[in-house]
Formats: sequence, structure tokens, C-alpha cells
Amino acid sequence: MDMRRILFLALVLSLMWQQGVAQVVNSIGEEHMKVERGLKPQTKVEFPVIADIDTETPYFQCVDSAQSYIYNHDWAMAEQWLLKAFKADPTNPGNSMVLSNIATLQRYQGKLADAVKNYSLALDMTPHAVTLLLNRAALYVEMDSVQRAIDDYERVCELDMYDTEARYSLGVLAMERGDIKRAEDLFNEIKRINPNSGLYHEGMGLLHKRNGNHSRAAELFTQVIKVQPSAQLLGHRADCYLAMKRLNDAEDDIRTALEMNPDDPYLYLLRAKLNKLRFQRDDMTRDIDTAVSLGLSKVYINEALNE
Repeated sequence: MDMRRILFLALVLSLMWQQGVAQVVNSIGEEHMKVERGLKPQTKVEFPVIADIDTETPYFQCVDSAQSYIYNHDWAMAEQWLLKAFKADPTNPGNSMVLSNIATLQRYQGKLADAVKNYSLALDMTPHAVTLLLNRAALYVEMDSVQRAIDDYERVCELDMYDTEARYSLGVLAMERGDIKRAEDLFNEIKRINPNSGLYHEGMGLLHKRNGNHSRAAELFTQVIKVQPSAQLLGHRADCYLAMKRLNDAEDDIRTALEMNPDDPYLYLLRAKLNKLRFQRDDMTRDIDTAVSLGLSKVYINEALNE
């Protein structure tokens, strides 16, 4: 086994992480792979040239063992083997990737503080690695460390004038803070970078949805869904259809989205809204209970149902 094994491991983790939430560095230094939501991925992977590697070292054997556990979705054991790899050779040039993969596995397991620590250690080794910054920023959002997320996304924009993902995320965060002008400027910047970007259409769809223009929002979401449907986008469009009283269309989107992601509590909230509009109280109650069991608060649910 050679360095390509580590790179292959990174690609395996990247493919297994759903919705593009986390990405994995797949080459040493500044090379990275980005998968934009709503777009057909245009992946560029460049493998470094590694000479005279002893493929029988404990380091590579540990990485090889981690790969087997990843295939079996045993994140804890995969994490342990990658930690052993790091400890076996702390100065190995591949350790930025190893630490990034450890962080992603920890994120799968809900060990968010540990994941932040290891993304940060990896960034200490490769401070210009855009993918690592994007991963850590998304994790900061998940942890409600919004300003730290903004700092990482803005750093990505400094490093890569063509990166659209960071601009999209900054736009969404600006919109959530009520800075609609800033959000719109960021989404339009994405359009200037890539006129066909799905992230532009998605971002503008969210803006129109927020402003109550549900018809235009649904049109924009549809443009992205035609290229690459996702449960999240179908949920957004279904919410627009509910506001427009297009109940059959909303039902179709919710059903399809649940087939794609049956553990998303927001989708059950949307179905509860649908059942409320159809005066199906028992079905509504069941969906509310399911949404609560999957993590939504009853306060949030009640506010959403009474909008």
C-alpha cells in the first residue's frame, strides 16, 4: 500500500458523508475537492508524487485497517486506527489528511469539540487548505459558533476568489441575521463567478421564500431540483407549495424527500402542516410526535404550525 491508499480513504469518507456537509482533504497542501449543492460535481483530484515509501510501516497498516472499518460504517474503530496511524508517525506529511479524516469521523459520532480540535490541528499543518476551512466553518455553524464560522468562510473567500460555497454560506448566515442586502450581494457574487450555479438559485430561492414570494422561490428551487434533487431542496419547495395551498404538490415533494432522508425532522413538521391544512388531526399529531423524537422542539413546532 502507498500514499494513494490514504488519498483513496479520503475519497471514501467524502462519498459517504451525505448532503455535502463535510468534505475531506484528498491531497497534501492546498489541493482540495469541493462538491457544490445543486450542481453536478466538477471534481479535480491531484495526487502528489511520493517516492521511496515503505508501505509495510505501522503507519500505512493502520490507515489500511481504518479503511475496512469505514466500509462497515464503524466510525469509532476507524477513528481509533487513524489515531494509531498519527501516533505511529507524528511527522508524516500525510497527517493533515489523517487528522481531517479523524475530525470527520468524530463529527459522525457527535464528538463535535474533538472534531473542531482536529480540524484546527490539520489547519495548523496546511493553513491554506480551503476544504478544511469549509469543514470547520460548517461545524462551527452546527455548534452555534456563528462568528467563528463567518471568520473561516471569509478566509476561504480571501484564499479563493472563485469559491462559491463559502459565499453561499455567508449569504445564508447574513439572511438569518436579517441582513438581506448583504445576503443578496453575496448570492449575486456567486452568479458573477458562475452564472449557472445552483447555489445562486438556491440562495435566491431562500431569500424569496423569506420575503413571502413563494411562487418565485418555488421556481428557483425547481431549477436546482431538476439538476440535482435533494431532500432539503424538496422540503423548501414543499413549504412554498403549502403556503400557496398547492397541497398535492407539497405532498409529492414531502413523500419524495422522506424517501431520500427518512430521519429529517423538518420533513415531518412539513407533513404535519399538510395534515393540519387537510384537517387530519390524528395524522398531524403522529407527525409532530415523530418530529419531536428526531430532535425538534415542541415550541418551534407550535410556532411553525401557527404561522
